[in-house]
Amino acid sequence: MTIRNVLSIAGSDPSGGAGIQADLKAFSARGTYGMAVLTALTAQNTQGVTAIHALPCDFVRAQIEAVFSDVRVDAVKIGMIANAEIAQKVAASLEAYAAGIPIVLDPVMVAKGGAPLLANDANQVILERLLPLATMITPNLPEAAALLGEREAQTREGMAEQAKRLLRLGPQAVLIKGGHLESDDSPDVLAEADRVTWYEGPRTKTKNTHGTGCTLSSAIAAELAKGQFVVEAVRVAKTYLAEAIAAADELSVGSGHGPVHHFVELWNEGVTRR
Repeated sequence: MTIRNVLSIAGSDPSGGAGIQADLKAFSARGTYGMAVLTALTAQNTQGVTAIHALPCDFVRAQIEAVFSDVRVDAVKIGMIANAEIAQKVAASLEAYAAGIPIVLDPVMVAKGGAPLLANDANQVILERLLPLATMITPNLPEAAALLGEREAQTREGMAEQAKRLLRLGPQAVLIKGGHLESDDSPDVLAEADRVTWYEGPRTKTKNTHGTGCTLSSAIAAELAKGQFVVEAVRVAKTYLAEAIAAADELSVGSGHGPVHHFVELWNEGVTRR
């Protein structure tokens, strides 16, 4: 059986918990071959982001062209875009090379510590150019509200309504993550053209949740690359992420919000075998 190839277009996190580094870990954990196009370099750790250096937009496009001109790409995940110029180049490149390929867009706007990761002028480009290309977008509650220019949803009903409104902007599916809701559980809602699906899940008590959004969207992209339907891809990815979060405290990385345990299943199996 052919191993599927998945490309991440995103920013770098040198501490390894989010961004490209988390994407590559999730791709590998889900049994796919990961590739990476960098849009920005960040200086960050588990305590926050201290500096951002966006790469030249033509260099971003050159990276994308280098991959597609040589490697079969079975799915694409888009994370941190950084600015409008990069967003335009990414959109143009995918229009040229990625017809028929599943594309998962995680509209990364703000880091967990509050640092902005997207320039204000990029929002409109994302709405007009990238959303219509997406098989699925995976915003959290603040990101969904920002894309719509609305207040953040406070209820499950509000989440579902915002998901439907985002669906009208062009993506084939919208997954709004409910982790920001003030509740004991953490529900996510998936809106497609013909149905709305809820995914229920307990809220794990841990501070180590750095990179959860990156990890979930990458796991979904990996499952889509393997041929899963959207509903099943989300279910499998959420199960994987829940296990990675539940085991996050087994790691000791930094003094702030540490990463999830991307390889908990593989590493535990390896320990058992030894």
